[in-house]
Amino acid sequence: MLTPPRTVVRREAGLYALERALQRRGFRHVAGADEAGRGACAGPLVAAAAVLPEGRRGEIEGLADSKLLTPASRERVYAEVVDRALAYAVVVIPAEEVDARGLHVCNLAAMRRALASLTTRPEYVLTDGFGVDGLGVPGLAVWKGDRVAACVAAASVLAKVTRDRLMVELDGVFPAYGFAEHKGYITPEHSAALREHGPCREHRFSYVNVAAVSGRDGRPPRARRPGGHGPDEPMERSWASGGTVGVALGEQPRPPTPVGEDVAMEGGVR
Repeated sequence: MLTPPRTVVRREAGLYALERALQRRGFRHVAGADEAGRGACAGPLVAAAAVLPEGRRGEIEGLADSKLLTPASRERVYAEVVDRALAYAVVVIPAEEVDARGLHVCNLAAMRRALASLTTRPEYVLTDGFGVDGLGVPGLAVWKGDRVAACVAAASVLAKVTRDRLMVELDGVFPAYGFAEHKGYITPEHSAALREHGPCREHRFSYVNVAAVSGRDGRPPRARRPGGHGPDEPMERSWASGGTVGVALGEQPRPPTPVGEDVAMEGGVR
């Protein structure tokens, strides 16, 4: 039996080239997954997955890695992705769960949950940076995938905009920290607020900088989080643990097309 020739897609071919190559091989529905908030020391980790339509309808003007877009551009692209996607899902992992399970475990679990929530079943999955197993379909972890594959960039925008909105909401609950400005990332202003007020319940106590100002340096980093600590501390959490906050309904799921060839990107991981 002859093995079909390997497909190589070069990065300079554009944001849609990888998905188009997969679709030419028979994988009609290509899903992308990405996250936002890995580097933040406060607030949730948010993962998203998206399946864009084939052809011109799946080409969204201005779509790019969410980190390269202005807030206004992200909001516009977010609305376009929600309007055009065959399916999308966004999963929120609260800070408490990140502390309890660990960042990397939560990151993979959130992307897996988002992909599993898609109403259009993907036939191939592209993820940003990390491979996600247990999906039942072939996939590829793409280095800087949000700058290489349109569906990953779409997921990046969904995750980033969702998380930014949540951090703005948290700013209203915990106004002492400036969450609306830095979105929970480590900035001089955020560090100064942590030193002055101590951490609130939405901080990640497993992070070194938060542990250092919480007086918990000598205790296990994932020890039970203190309650009632920090200014304006509410009695209840801001959202349910790991809940899916947005799922767009698209086509009904269909079984994947059996095609036995992986697509490798130059410089990527097979």
